[in-house]
Amino acid sequence: MNLNPDDLLVLLAVSRSAKFTTAAQSLGLNHTTVSRRIAALEKALGGRVLSRAAGGWALTDLGAAAVAVAEEVEGAVRSLEEPGKTPDPVTGVVRMTATDAFSAYIAAPAVAKLRRRHPGLSVEIITVTRRALQQRSGLDIEVVVGEPQVHRAEASRLGEYMLGMYASRDYVAEHGTPASLAELESHPLVYFVDSMLQVDDLDAPRRLVPTMRDGLSSTNVFVHIEATRAGAGVGFLPCFAADLHPDLVRLVPDQVAEMLPYWMVLRPDSLRRPAVAAVVQALREGTDAHHDALMGRGTGRA
Repeated sequence: MNLNPDDLLVLLAVSRSAKFTTAAQSLGLNHTTVSRRIAALEKALGGRVLSRAAGGWALTDLGAAAVAVAEEVEGAVRSLEEPGKTPDPVTGVVRMTATDAFSAYIAAPAVAKLRRRHPGLSVEIITVTRRALQQRSGLDIEVVVGEPQVHRAEASRLGEYMLGMYASRDYVAEHGTPASLAELESHPLVYFVDSMLQVDDLDAPRRLVPTMRDGLSSTNVFVHIEATRAGAGVGFLPCFAADLHPDLVRLVPDQVAEMLPYWMVLRPDSLRRPAVAAVVQALREGTDAHHDALMGRGTGRA
């Protein structure tokens, strides 16, 4: 086998971005060189290391085995650059997706704390509210709302959180405080764009108060929060995010207290990487640490 270790490091870069162009930029190469290096590696190994997937390239089983070796090579090189120092296995890029509020209030602080111990770690957080993907090219971790139906992936329950109806104090001073679901019907709803909502579990306000008309809609939870604070209507908001704002008041909490689960989805090969395993553990610890806030035991109740 005429295997060039440099080709392994090229594959490692491609595996972290799922794109030849991004890998080329990170390595200071051009796209053609990356493609040629991958072809040489496949010839040396006698099989495909990458397969086409939605949004880029995904590792084959042979490719995943090669990446594990490449990470060892990377660690060995780093140990030579810092003689006498034991190389930190928690290094490299971990890419994840999660919802807006989870990313901001759970994932970001958890990753920041983890990076203080492992400065060679880099985490990319892509905010999106959708179902778990069936092809997760270039993604190590997905955090989704609701139990996912996935193949060739590992799914585990991460925790749960509560959503409730909120309005600004100025809004209720002007329009009155709804005391029942029936009274909510006359108020505009601030929530997701109905036609673009991909997660069935998030349809609660339109199920609980079907006649409530849309006032302001957005695909971003932080827009929901700020629009509600600005008096655009009644927002259906995650309690752990809304309760951070003393100008918001929780409405009819005894009638609207929707509890939804967070699930984590992982590629089977991802957990073999120490960096991914460390981020997974950090997300679990961060979720546990925010348990009370996630359960709606904040300061936003009337």
